[in-house]
Amino acid sequence: MKTHEQFADDLALYALDELTGSEKKDFEEHVAACVACRRDLQMLRGDLGLLALSSSGPQPPARSKERLMRAIASEPRRKPQVAQTRRRRLWPTLVPAFAALGLLAFTAALLLNRSDLQYQVAILQTHNRDLGDQLDRLNEEVRLLSAPDAVHVSLNPQNSPRRPTGTAIFSPSQKQLMFMATNFLPVSAGKAYELWIIPTAGAPIPAGLFKPDEHGNGIILGEKLPEGVTAKAFAITIENESGSDQPTSPILLVGTVS
Repeated sequence: MKTHEQFADDLALYALDELTGSEKKDFEEHVAACVACRRDLQMLRGDLGLLALSSSGPQPPARSKERLMRAIASEPRRKPQVAQTRRRRLWPTLVPAFAALGLLAFTAALLLNRSDLQYQVAILQTHNRDLGDQLDRLNEEVRLLSAPDAVHVSLNPQNSPRRPTGTAIFSPSQKQLMFMATNFLPVSAGKAYELWIIPTAGAPIPAGLFKPDEHGNGIILGEKLPEGVTAKAFAITIENESGSDQPTSPILLVGTVS
């Protein structure tokens, strides 16, 4: 029957998985009942893990390495069986392999986590930009609607059973223009509705493009009134989605400035 000190001498061999057969069974039964040996075994296993990573990862604490070396040095020399000798010869080649696999898994986890964080940051940045753009548009709309000289012009259909309507709002002092459309029919691919300023003198001036949503609504924001132009009316035509310098189709809606 082994003494406590003899079992303590086998701690390093067990941590390295070098005990077999009855030796391993007797040791495990002793460790299950011995608090001191169980604590020392846990410390040795932790030291082995740190030592395995030290070849290409962070350096383990010096005290861990020294403690492990002392434990190995204190092992009594014994005549190993043939099977044990083969296993021990394999161990020096397996430790770097396991360490490399552990480091590879750790690095992959870090890269995946970093990629996920970068993706979340990109989404938040895009969301913030969208909110900023919406806020800018709302501020422009509020400034225009609250301008003392804001003029509202209703555009009425020329011929349409669905009766689309539109309202142009502009401020001569702010040189700002917006247009809101309701109940508009969809346009074909490559086409869009174009708003025109009809000046008191000269040819119609393009003032923005829009495509209605599924409810027939559309809006034009952020358009500037041309310098030195006095609008007498506004009109809507269908043009190419890239826009046109002059109307190329019949006027669908028109509204005069009162």
